[in-house]
Amino acid sequence: MRTVESGYVIRSAVIEELALLSHIEQSAAALFLDTLYSFLANAEPLPLDFVWQRFQAGQVWVAVDRHDAVVGYAMTREVDSTIYLQQIDVEPKHSQRGIGSALVNEVCSWARFNGYSVVSLSTFRDIPWNAPFYSKLGFRILNEFEITASFQEIRFQEIEAGLPIAERVIMFCKLLPLNN
Repeated sequence: MRTVESGYVIRSAVIEELALLSHIEQSAAALFLDTLYSFLANAEPLPLDFVWQRFQAGQVWVAVDRHDAVVGYAMTREVDSTIYLQQIDVEPKHSQRGIGSALVNEVCSWARFNGYSVVSLSTFRDIPWNAPFYSKLGFRILNEFEITASFQEIRFQEIEAGLPIAERVIMFCKLLPLNN
């Protein structure tokens, strides 16, 4: 459990909260309305069976306010021996309060504790709350020659979903080992 300076708490999700995540995902997608990617505002949320799988793996975290209401979440899976940040969303009315950074930090801490040395993700290059945000948290954009077959598969899935792949980047953050 991690407390954010603004009074929010980051913790593992509980089963009753899983159905709420699609609403948060759709609310956060509305931020794309004023971008070149406005079509994302109408995208389907992650399927509940996928969310359930990630929950069973212990890889869903939520941000809750002082009333224990879920206002954001992060979800991961393993890709090529890295922890891949599959999804992270914060309700827009709760944005700019450090919640996204705290969720990423919680994912990184969990990954480090569980023996992973890298957290990875795929995101838009130019959207301020995408690659520029992750860069500030220590992620770096991979060069094309560094992208493995598994990450190429993620890119293919993004193309199938209608994402403009030329505007997408794969990012890695190397984690410092735990002090023994």
